[in-house]
Amino acid sequence: MSTFVTRDGTEIYYKDWGSGKAVLFSHGWPLDGDMWEYQMEYLSSRGYRTIAFDRRGFGRSSQPWNGYDYDTFADDIAGLIEHLDLRDVTLVGFSMGGGDVSRYIGRHGTSRVAGLVLLGAVTPIFGRSADFPQGVETTVFDGIKAGLLKDRAQFIADFAAPFYGTNHGQRVSDGVLTQTLNIALLASLKGTVDCVTAFSETDFRADLAKVDVPTLVIHGDDDQIVPFETTGKLAAEQVPGSQLKVYAGAPHGFAVTHAQQLNEDLLAFLQR
Repeated sequence: MSTFVTRDGTEIYYKDWGSGKAVLFSHGWPLDGDMWEYQMEYLSSRGYRTIAFDRRGFGRSSQPWNGYDYDTFADDIAGLIEHLDLRDVTLVGFSMGGGDVSRYIGRHGTSRVAGLVLLGAVTPIFGRSADFPQGVETTVFDGIKAGLLKDRAQFIADFAAPFYGTNHGQRVSDGVLTQTLNIALLASLKGTVDCVTAFSETDFRADLAKVDVPTLVIHGDDDQIVPFETTGKLAAEQVPGSQLKVYAGAPHGFAVTHAQQLNEDLLAFLQR
């Protein structure tokens, strides 16, 4: 397997397909880099080098006890970019992964970055706070953590309905649901729970203020997990000159339900 070791000794798995200008994908919770296989195949078949990694604690990466915070996630990405010596890389982050790539820019700048793509991302801020009362209530995240600690497998199986919008009429195959559960259960329980704290309590507004590269924001307007009005819409407003695409009727998991549309939009952004 292709891996590199971070400064704190954590082994991070990644896959590296194709050749050409690089695109680095950061996955959502509670998945791993395999969520990107259709986007990676599509872009690498069209002349791009695509890289996806498993966040620490997830997939085939190590499962340390600590380090499930966005500063560490961003530094892990920096380590991977340096390990592969990527230049002019486009960063693509989905859901909590949008926070990873935004915090990378906040901490490490854009000297190696050609563009930023935020897909259903938790940026600029997800959870409710004193100066962001429109955020998701803390009790929601407390319930997620309690559900994981009680019966993680069943909680994630149930979570798939609002994630893919099957409770709102979207259709996905039984295979997708099985794959989603299998991927999620590869992760560390500790990491899965700690990441809920990370994405619900981290403020990315200062990170987005440092974005000075072309940016594409895509969000579904039927996202039941990361509400468009308080995340994607505001992120696009905060990054000057960013391009916003709203997928009508799309759920949070639009990388599956709207895969072809997403593939075409990513390619168009890369070819701009």
